Amino acid sequence: MGTWDTGHFDNDTAADFSGGLDDAPEAERAGVIRDALNIVIATTDYLDGDEGAVAVAAAALVGSQCPGGEAVTTSYGPDKPLPVLPAELRPLAVKALDRVLGESSELRELWDDAGDEGWAQGVTRLREVLVAAAG
Repeated sequence: MGTWDTGHFDNDTAADFSGGLDDAPEAERAGVIRDALNIVIATTDYLDGDEGAVAVAAAALVGSQCPGGEAVTTSYGPDKPLPVLPAELRPLAVKALDRVLGESSELRELWDDAGDEGWAQGVTRLREVLVAAAG
């Protein structure tokens, strides 16, 4: 995995997801984000790092539209503006982040092995914003 920093879009997989989102028709972008979250939620075995990275990026996009959420300003995020995302994506994003941060997650294990707590702290902050917005 090509990763250069701890941000939600600071890896090749998340950047590729952003490009794919830009390629999708505007009316389908919320569905692309929903699919990315649902793939991770549905995984019961070991969670692949790439799937986890996409889910974190998708959750960051959902979180960017929540009160207290951070705007996605990185050049590795989507270039095209997102439509207003349905509120029903917020609890899905929380569930997906729980899976990414949990046991049997390659992405979490990679960051744990790297000894860098910045990634987990950023994902935890994102989760807190989503939990508050989900009610």
